[in-house]
Amino acid sequence: MKNCYLESILTNKPHMKFLTCHLISKATLFYTLFFCFVFTLNAQESKKRLPIIDVHVHAMGGNPNVPPLCPWFLKNMPGSGPDQEQPSFMNTNCISPLQPARSDAEMDAAILRANKELNITMVVSGDAKAIHRWHKAAPDRIIPSLGISNADEMTVEAFRDSLSTGFYKVMGEVAPQYQGMSPSDMSLDEYFGVAEELGIPVGIHMGTGGNGMANLSRPKYRASLGQPFLLEDMLARHPKLKIWVMHAGYPMVDQMIALMGANAYVYVDLAGFIWSYPLEEIHAYLKRLVQAGFSKRIMYGTDLMIWPGLLETSIEVIESANYLSEEQKRDIFFNNAVRFFNLDASKFE
Repeated sequence: MKNCYLESILTNKPHMKFLTCHLISKATLFYTLFFCFVFTLNAQESKKRLPIIDVHVHAMGGNPNVPPLCPWFLKNMPGSGPDQEQPSFMNTNCISPLQPARSDAEMDAAILRANKELNITMVVSGDAKAIHRWHKAAPDRIIPSLGISNADEMTVEAFRDSLSTGFYKVMGEVAPQYQGMSPSDMSLDEYFGVAEELGIPVGIHMGTGGNGMANLSRPKYRASLGQPFLLEDMLARHPKLKIWVMHAGYPMVDQMIALMGANAYVYVDLAGFIWSYPLEEIHAYLKRLVQAGFSKRIMYGTDLMIWPGLLETSIEVIESANYLSEEQKRDIFFNNAVRFFNLDASKFE
């Protein structure tokens, strides 16, 4: 009202008083609504940027020859025959195929962007050069992991020395299934013993081969060697070992639930199947784990490879899950990994 009165005196036109007041009131309303809108957007953006820990990332460079990828591509499994053209799950029959990183620099930039813009900290394994590049660029956002799947890759002494330097904080991805071995195979037992002794958490590949045709590219792979129950003997020998089962043992949810029920230090991640299988299947599997009471032991993971867009794709799967409470989503995205890896949550604020 004060602005209206001042305007009428300055113009010396009493008949303009109502119009001026009306215009100023509309302007005030406009700016009020505008700033409320901006504040709401900022609040939403802040909410989206709460810290996330991706426990399953593959360190690698870019490749100009890799094609785009449609998420949830296994909603129609590839079909073929031994005398027919080899099938492929790579296709672009979706609205927005995910583009691969075409060079090392492009892949490195995508990881750094995710660290900053998506507020993601990553547990990474794979190419040692890429791990060191990423860690140098973002030391607080990259947790190096040392993977080993058979004894020919590294001696036990070399393995111990590598972990003792302090650079590698995690053992994984351990994938004996692709070697045609059980995770309880005694050839790996000393390595698990070192991890147990040093308090190093371990990530083990269990479950599906992922594309409906693993036998064509991985002749030693056996689906039966992905059964979560095969971990029991190894866990009994190493009762203080803390492991997480990658891919949540998909699709063997009953065994996974039974194993977690019998072993207090077994967690799972959702990597791989979270962006490859049909959405309905993904949600059904995750919901089953939550219904069984294990929402405090489920961790977010992507199985991120050369397609950086898999991060947003996977995040959206969790955020859109209407059967998860906000507390459960934060547990999966962050809290459970903080507990599992013995991290300091205050450093992520």
